[in-house]
Amino acid sequence: MATLADYGPEVRAEVKQVREVVATLHEQLIKWNLVVWTAGNVSQRLHTADLMVIKPSGVEYDEMTADDIVLVSLETGERVEGRLKPSSDTPTHVELYRAFPSIGGIVHTHSRWATSFAQAGVGIDAMGTTQGDYFYGQIPCTRSMTPEEIKDAYEKNTGLVIIEEFKRRGIDPAQVPAVLVHNHGPFTWGKDADEAVYHAVVLEEVAFMNFHAKLLNPAAGPMPQVLLDKHYLRKHGANAYYGQG
Repeated sequence: MATLADYGPEVRAEVKQVREVVATLHEQLIKWNLVVWTAGNVSQRLHTADLMVIKPSGVEYDEMTADDIVLVSLETGERVEGRLKPSSDTPTHVELYRAFPSIGGIVHTHSRWATSFAQAGVGIDAMGTTQGDYFYGQIPCTRSMTPEEIKDAYEKNTGLVIIEEFKRRGIDPAQVPAVLVHNHGPFTWGKDADEAVYHAVVLEEVAFMNFHAKLLNPAAGPMPQVLLDKHYLRKHGANAYYGQG
C-alpha cells in the first residue's frame, strides 16, 4: 500500500497546505454553530493526486491540529498517512468525490435547522432569493435507506444514496451543492473545503428561513422560476455580473 513518501514533492507540499486549511475550517463549524462536540467533518480533494484529507474520527475540534488530519486514497478509500483513524464518514466522502468530479471539498454536519428537514424527510424548497443566490432549486432529501444498506457498508451506501438522488432527478451537483440525507443530516460541497463550509452556513440559514416561512404560511411554495433564474444566474451564469470579479 502506498504511503505519502511514495509521492513527489509537489504532492507532499499540497498535503501539508491542505491539512492546515482543513484543520482551521473545523473551527468555522463551531463559530457558526453547525456542530455539537465531534458530530461533523470537513474534507478536501487534492489537485496533485487522487487523494483527500479528512478529519480524524471522534477527535474534538479544540484538540485537533493539522498533523491530526488524515490522508486517504480516493482509489482505495484507505488511509495513506496519519496516526489516527479517519472520520467514520470517510466512505461517504470518497463516493461523492468519485461520482462528482466538480467537487473539491465536502462538509457534513448535524446543524439544527437543516437536520430538522432531513429528519422529516423533506427537501428545502427555493422559497426566497437567499437560497437562489447559491442553490439552483430545491435542496433535495434522499430516500430512506433500506435495512440492508444500513447493516452493510452503511457509510458507503450513504454516499451512493446521495448520488442516486441527484442522478434520478437530473440535478447538477455544481448547481445544488447540498443534500439532506433522510433521518441523518446535511452534506454540502464546493470547489474546495472553504466553499463547502460557506455553503453549509448558507444552508443552515435558508433552512431556518424556510421553516419559519412555512409556519407563517403553510401554503407558501417556491419562488417564481424567473426570480430563481435571475438570482442564481447573476452570480453563476455565463453572463454573471454580481461582485467584483
